Amino acid sequence: MNKPVCVVIGVGVGNGAAIARKFSEAGYKVALLARTLEFTSKLASELDDAIAIACDVTNEQAVLSAFTQIRTQLGEVSSLIYNAGAGSWGTVEDISAAAFESNWKVNALGALLAAQQVIPAMKASGSGNIVFVGATASRRGSAKTAAFSPAKAAQRALAESMARHLWPFGIHVSLLIVDGIVNIPATRNKMPDKADDFFVNPADIAATIYHLCTQPRSAWSFEVEARPFGETW
Repeated sequence: MNKPVCVVIGVGVGNGAAIARKFSEAGYKVALLARTLEFTSKLASELDDAIAIACDVTNEQAVLSAFTQIRTQLGEVSSLIYNAGAGSWGTVEDISAAAFESNWKVNALGALLAAQQVIPAMKASGSGNIVFVGATASRRGSAKTAAFSPAKAAQRALAESMARHLWPFGIHVSLLIVDGIVNIPATRNKMPDKADDFFVNPADIAATIYHLCTQPRSAWSFEVEARPFGETW
């Protein structure tokens, strides 16, 4: 029996790595995409049937090349997890045009380019999963998210548009809103006084995403929120 193929875009030490491990443990071949191979090459070597590819998701040709390699080495993609999400912080007076554009390209344009690479085969098979990892900034703009919030709002709108179009073809498009600080070494170092319960654990995010990808068709979810139980919202 052929293993299904999962592509995780935006693989770092937190959610991306946890998602890759979760799907690998569930019997998937996994492609790990990030801007560099510094972390992903080692992670891929620890997993069964995994490859690491350096890819700038804002570059259409780079995305095309990456997915051509994935199809050649692993096969057609059954699950795409888009976890890439650059953020520049500042008020509308502080943010440069370049930073604003960069945020939009990573969060929205890259999501579009990646999805376009997997949709044809998913439509042909009548099945597939596309999950976007979003943020509460997609719904509300704080004073210092003048670049990040518009980018995440664009991603959320794209995901909803895709879901309305693709669900009837058997392709489950969903959005996971992560509302909290992810538990990784960098955030723990910045917040040494915070209790464990303050943070979102990457393994739990990965489990939620895997659940989205295995939901029965009679009860699909589009938008799911995940936050620590003590988070104010």
